[in-house]
Amino acid sequence: MKDTLLKIPVDYIETIVENAFEWLVVVDKQGKIIYINKNYCDFLEVVREEVVGKHVAEVIENSRMHIVAEKGKEEIADLQYIKGNYMIANRIPIKKDGDVIGAFGTVFFRDTQAWMKMNSHVKSMLSKMQNYIQDIDRSVKYSLEDLLGDSKPIHSLKEKVKMVASSDISVLIRGESGTGKELIAHSIHQLSNRSHQPFVKINCGAIPEHLLESELFGYEEGAFTGAKKGGKKGKFQLADGGTLFLDEIGDMPMNMQVKLLRALQEGEIESVGSTNPTMVDVRIIAATNRPLEKMMEEKRFREDLFYRINVVPFMIPALRERMEDLPVLLNYFIKKITKKSGKRIHSIQESVIELFNEYSWPGNIRELENVVEAAIHLTNEEVISLDSLPDYIKDSSVYPLGKKKLKEILDETEKRVLRQSLIKFNDDKLQAAKALGISKSTMYEKLKKYQLD
Repeated sequence: MKDTLLKIPVDYIETIVENAFEWLVVVDKQGKIIYINKNYCDFLEVVREEVVGKHVAEVIENSRMHIVAEKGKEEIADLQYIKGNYMIANRIPIKKDGDVIGAFGTVFFRDTQAWMKMNSHVKSMLSKMQNYIQDIDRSVKYSLEDLLGDSKPIHSLKEKVKMVASSDISVLIRGESGTGKELIAHSIHQLSNRSHQPFVKINCGAIPEHLLESELFGYEEGAFTGAKKGGKKGKFQLADGGTLFLDEIGDMPMNMQVKLLRALQEGEIESVGSTNPTMVDVRIIAATNRPLEKMMEEKRFREDLFYRINVVPFMIPALRERMEDLPVLLNYFIKKITKKSGKRIHSIQESVIELFNEYSWPGNIRELENVVEAAIHLTNEEVISLDSLPDYIKDSSVYPLGKKKLKEILDETEKRVLRQSLIKFNDDKLQAAKALGISKSTMYEKLKKYQLD
């Protein structure tokens, strides 16, 4: 190996050393700098020629390079605070004939935030292989790979999940019923630094008001008639160190909103029947399909709680807003359901696809899966036809009558027609405009109006 290194030209070695590590410094036995790369000098705002020969402690804040060079003991993945940021550093002694003659230090992540982003990225890659990972947290059923689709809204959503997952910031996920809000919550937890800690879910609208407090905060023995001996832990205690998913938070009663807000602000809770507060470390992810802004105006949802949970808002698009993902979703559900049912389906009639594209899908992805499952069980052929579909799909109006104003229905219909035209003509806007009988300028105005450009 040594002979091989001797054959590498000096200018090759210099280029490799200069660029192989983002930051690199080399010191001698006395801790004096004998080499520092340009990237490190740029960050420190120093001139390389002026700092070479100086003691490393004079140049680099909180450096331990001279200590490693003196004691000969390596320090791996150590946090070092420089210029207002923590960075992750490795310090390795350099030996010759068994004696320490110096040390070199490298930095792979400029700060902890960069490390957290990389950590989330690595976990995202690992989630693709989760079937082969035996120790994955079984409380989390979904990962980001389960969010199917190639549309712009879905791509943006996935990127946003990766960006916020590594932090402990509160998240509010909003969207219609059946869009996949719980899937996003699972994905954020699975990509976070809390991924090996509990993921606990509570549906705030499914639990009677008089039981919700004890479900959230637990209760002490003897707190009320019928209280379990020894008491019971609440969802906050069970989620300590991990993530608490507050589903349907818009249905939480006002009196419980006050107690929840206190728990979030103070980081402590009080079990029912207890006078001693308990500290908890919980990340909050909330979800709702309710119009919280309108509810705040009507004094049915607290503003202070809204701003506490809405630090990073997520809006999950409805299925009708991402119909270009329909082929991917249909293919997935057909494979999933036929594997479970044992039936063989090899195609879908074009008339079914057209009907699906026209239908408004008020139940979104969940409704689509249910319709596909029903169609597979109702067909005697290997093809899904119109006859296979549930009657309500064939007979229902494609317009959400009684739920939306005429202008909203017309806008949604126009947007859906424009999107389908672009898909049909492979994003050729001129050809799509011609087929719709509108001018090029009108086409571009409408695409801009509906953010389809």
